[in-house]
Amino acid sequence: MVHPIGFGAMSFSDFYGTTNERESHAILDMAMEAGVSHLDTSNVYGMGRSERVIGSYIKANSQAQDHFVIATKGGITRNPTGPGNIFNNSLKHLEAELENSLRRLGVEAVDLYYLHRRDHNVPIEEVTETLATFVKSGKVKAIGFSEIAPTTLRRAHAVHPVAAVQSEYSLSTRSPELGLLQTCAELGVSMVAFSPVGRSLLTDSPISMAAAQDLAFLKNNPRFMTPNYEANFLATAGFRSLAADKGLSAAGLAIAWLLAQGEHVLPIPGTRSVSHFAELLQASSCTLTSGELAVIESILPIGWAHGDRYSEAQWIGPERYC
Repeated sequence: MVHPIGFGAMSFSDFYGTTNERESHAILDMAMEAGVSHLDTSNVYGMGRSERVIGSYIKANSQAQDHFVIATKGGITRNPTGPGNIFNNSLKHLEAELENSLRRLGVEAVDLYYLHRRDHNVPIEEVTETLATFVKSGKVKAIGFSEIAPTTLRRAHAVHPVAAVQSEYSLSTRSPELGLLQTCAELGVSMVAFSPVGRSLLTDSPISMAAAQDLAFLKNNPRFMTPNYEANFLATAGFRSLAADKGLSAAGLAIAWLLAQGEHVLPIPGTRSVSHFAELLQASSCTLTSGELAVIESILPIGWAHGDRYSEAQWIGPERYC
């Protein structure tokens, strides 16, 4: 059992802008004070930097290890000869990466270990068996998968219980509703929603076009390119106004909407700012009525976003299923 809102620690690297360990530790201080318990990281976030930040915090705070439920991932490695990533689902690779993650985090076991991306040359049943060996060894308490299709989840779950599936899910990305959300509910699998505020589009201060051009991922993302960016900024204006009328931040309202989609839905927003983290946590005390949900749907109806959520290069890895 975890707090309904977790924290996506990709923000502890420079993925969305520069940050430092002091700022990241301040966010972890706030997480502990607020009862936020689930931390999500990966071996490739800042090439181990995110895990090291969490590890140094745990080392300096005796209660942190018992408080936090830590998830990390393996299966992606950088391409040494060119751009892009390589997906490696072999036992040897995942075993080595798990050991590296445990060392950086300074823990003997992680609560949840995800396969970050599938290598389609390795049957899902085989890699699930690999993850199951980590559970048997005591170094992993539960297993999960990131960005997989509902059919893949069923095949994996038949081999070993899957605790969680992670996928992008928000008012701007609704594709999990076409099978993944339902399959998770049926199988008793947590649906961990990353990028729950639409990579800032569902906040009071979306990343500017100029700032997006300085970020490697966003400058090539269709939703942050002209003319889509301008259209998305205008489309979300009514949502920001609605949140203000309710006395909430737009980010808080976006998270509250996600929490209303099912008890198995666990948003993991990330931020580099303590003040923004406080806005995200507003959702904890907000329960939306059916009428309020209908108003939100009228302002941002399914399919409102301009541009795909990924470019063709960014789509390499995630499983498309609809």
